[in-house]
Amino acid sequence: MKILPTSKKYKEGILLILFAGVILCIWQLGSTGLVDETPPLFAAASRAMSETGNWLTPRVNGLNRFDKPPFIYWLMGVFYLLPGHSIWDPLGTWSARLPSAISTVLMMIFIGDTLMRCPDKNDTFPRRTAVIAALAFALSPLVVIWSRIAVSDALLCSTLGISLLLNWRTYISQSNRYWWTAWVVLGLSVLTKGPVSLVLAGLTFIIFGFVQRDFYTIFKRNKPIKGLFITLLVSAPWYIAELLVEGRPFWDSFFGYHNFQRLTSVVNNHSQPWWFFGMMLLISSLPFTPFLLIGLKDFISSLFRFNSFQTKEIRRIDQSLVNFSGSWLLSVFILFSLAATKLPSYWLPAVPAASILIAISSNNSRRSFKSQAISYFLLAISMLALAFILFLPELWIFSIDDPEMPDLASNLLESKLYLRASILLFLVSCIGFYFAIYKRFRSIFILQIPLIFIQVFVMLPLWNLADELRHKPVRQVSQKLLSIQNKNEPIAMVGIRKPSLHFYTRKLVTYESHSPVGLVNLSNRLRYEERDNWNNIEKNLPKEAPTFLLVIDRKTSTLQHWQNLEKQELGNYGVYKIWRLKKQVVEEREKFLRSRGVMPNWRETTKERY
Repeated sequence: MKILPTSKKYKEGILLILFAGVILCIWQLGSTGLVDETPPLFAAASRAMSETGNWLTPRVNGLNRFDKPPFIYWLMGVFYLLPGHSIWDPLGTWSARLPSAISTVLMMIFIGDTLMRCPDKNDTFPRRTAVIAALAFALSPLVVIWSRIAVSDALLCSTLGISLLLNWRTYISQSNRYWWTAWVVLGLSVLTKGPVSLVLAGLTFIIFGFVQRDFYTIFKRNKPIKGLFITLLVSAPWYIAELLVEGRPFWDSFFGYHNFQRLTSVVNNHSQPWWFFGMMLLISSLPFTPFLLIGLKDFISSLFRFNSFQTKEIRRIDQSLVNFSGSWLLSVFILFSLAATKLPSYWLPAVPAASILIAISSNNSRRSFKSQAISYFLLAISMLALAFILFLPELWIFSIDDPEMPDLASNLLESKLYLRASILLFLVSCIGFYFAIYKRFRSIFILQIPLIFIQVFVMLPLWNLADELRHKPVRQVSQKLLSIQNKNEPIAMVGIRKPSLHFYTRKLVTYESHSPVGLVNLSNRLRYEERDNWNNIEKNLPKEAPTFLLVIDRKTSTLQHWQNLEKQELGNYGVYKIWRLKKQVVEEREKFLRSRGVMPNWRETTKERY
């Protein structure tokens, strides 16, 4: 018999989830600058939309950006439109990150709402299960990172996740009055990242129908044919308009490169072994992976039950959330394991399903004491090992080698953040050992509390430290460039290339590599390349200026082909230097390198330019 929470307990559960979501996802969200390399591209395109009024085609640094559909850009752009922006969002990061953060909080709330309104029959504490699931989602290492980054992955995770849960709730409901809402949200998901949302949703329901042996009810209640029409009604107009306006370049870049080619071939050297997403399954749910494995065991066992009694148990519609969550997770695993390009963020859409499995398996009253004890014991052992490693920083801290943050190791030692993390993880381990031995008051919610403290007292200070060492110098360089730039003087950046330089200067920036080809390309582009700036004030890169400003990192500045260029050094910030160079001198170096066989290649088609 199901035990539904009272109205008061339901409201308390939702408020607790909302409070935790604000702390984990929104607290201090705008206190640090944009994290290179991808987030500044999203932020710059969104800000340009809000300032130019062109909400159709995202543009960055004078180039069209066809990598993602516009929904994430539109949401960011709306925040950039709010009055007083320079006061409440001086770094531009509140506006860029809020869509990811808010969508994650909404996903937390919807997970909690689903588990309170549709609890498992063996769950005697549905409110606790709901809170555990929401926190298991928010505390996933993947969500901790991507909920605070200005990219589209968190929004995809939430729109797809809410759509799938709405579809499942339609399936178990006697009244499917609002069946269409799931398909509207799926349309927003297609506008967030493209047709991958349709593929994942379709694959989920194919697997779920097979597990439930109930394709008829799924089809009848969810109305997929009408639903797909609604989804296309929401998402297709932008694709059609973009094709009409931009034509073949949009088709080749978005569908050809960013979708089909990523599926069939390795893009940007993002190659991983076939078992990569098996590893991501284990890592993304830490430290609650043992409970996820129990939930997956229940799901997989249902695939192999074929006698009539067991099949009847499987087909209980109102008890099908484990099967649905397992189908959801499996669809992500299959699709992206088959894809040639593999990234950790691709696993993010599976995390809501994993969090539901974790919560249900940990709170199942029919679960044996032994299996629960083993799960808590494994959890405690893993956290104890991690706490021990962090407690001895000399074992690992000096192996950190980041050319953009050469002083990171010494700053970490001085901050003692590793010690805070070690103490809190040791506390998690002690609680886990206690639960492995004693059944009374056992709940992984108690384990989640110190993990929240890790986010507040370790991860957020770590974000601030990284910003101070890695991102603040770029902002300082940007301010310096604006104060010293002569009229019509171009800006370029070589070696370590930061799109945030364009975002913070609001200027066209020519980016090139550290290699001899990069120098030849840079010289050639300053003479011939033409781009429209985001606001059309600088119509083209000015060719009449005799000098240009160059941002170069320390390591690149020591390479032979960047030496003896009669530079005027104007500033040093972190690992970056600012030079003023004469175009004529650089052109002479270009001629010398070309005589040695180094030829420019910037006119060749490059899919990921900025």
